Amino acid sequence: MSYIIRFFTWWNRATLSTGLWTLLYGERVGTDEFGNVYYRRRGGKKDKALGFERRWVIYKGYAEGSATPPGWYGWLHHTVDTPPTQEKYEPKEWELTYRPNLTGTSAAYHPPGSILAEGRRAPAGGDYQAWSPEA
Repeated sequence: MSYIIRFFTWWNRATLSTGLWTLLYGERVGTDEFGNVYYRRRGGKKDKALGFERRWVIYKGYAEGSATPPGWYGWLHHTVDTPPTQEKYEPKEWELTYRPNLTGTSAAYHPPGSILAEGRRAPAGGDYQAWSPEA
């Protein structure tokens, strides 16, 4: 059953074609704290179509891009050449810790005034005046 799911879904781990590509051409670079596994083209070979090394991730479970830690994100997007496994990566003080994407859940952010926010919208104050074409 898992092969059928992998064949028809791209959001659960890797598809069969991605798994086959990884088996034939991939070189494992490392794993992050969430269990996501990072790969690059075997030997760091440049892709002819892209002109640079191809890098990819196979997520553990649901494929969620926001679950990529900052160090690995920089490596995947060619911001840095050295993966976090080959250097001591220290997060900057302004980097936030990982929080899963809560969109579509009951814990999602709802700004003040949203019909989904708790409570009632604050009434408009006396500083509002409706537009009139005659004025």
